[in-house]
Amino acid sequence: MLSNNEIRAAARATLGGRIFQNEWLYPVLIFLVISAINGLLSVTLVGAVLVYGLVMCGVCEYTLLRVRGRIPHDSLGTVIDGAKKDLSGNLLTGLLVTLFTALWSLLLIVPGIVKSCSYAMVYYIKCDNPHYSAIEAITESRRMMQGYKMKYFLLQLSFIGWMIVGALAFGIGTLWVQAYMQTANAVFYEEIRSGRVEIKL
Repeated sequence: MLSNNEIRAAARATLGGRIFQNEWLYPVLIFLVISAINGLLSVTLVGAVLVYGLVMCGVCEYTLLRVRGRIPHDSLGTVIDGAKKDLSGNLLTGLLVTLFTALWSLLLIVPGIVKSCSYAMVYYIKCDNPHYSAIEAITESRRMMQGYKMKYFLLQLSFIGWMIVGALAFGIGTLWVQAYMQTANAVFYEEIRSGRVEIKL
């Protein structure tokens, strides 16, 4: 399997070499819109939780197809397509993942983090298998992440420096980091889904 450094390199290759090129700016635009939506819905916690599954399925659909080279960078409609593939199923998936993670987090922080990593591939699985129920997607994510949770956790930690720098740029820079992270997560999913030793880009 690719190292985390190679996963990040594959993500950058997908996004293009320069952060102000269109390959980067389109996913940045996606996260800008999502941030605005979350900001509006955060007035009520229930509103934000309700649409979480739809948002994540839409984002994962876009990043996954970009990593696979199946869509151009400006295919913003792919986000909507991913969200509505299984509208009610995506809504329920988001609710259950949020609920299960919250319940495990009530025990201690560490179990919450472990379960969060276990559920990390749920939305990518739903994108590939829209006929899966929420429970089936969660169960499959848990199976796929066996033996990979620490690697995934370290991948997420590797973006902390980027998030700090992004936050210092009036918070705007975090949009680029989110695009980078989600693309890297899609590469990670491709690796463990296919069982390939190496990805050639």
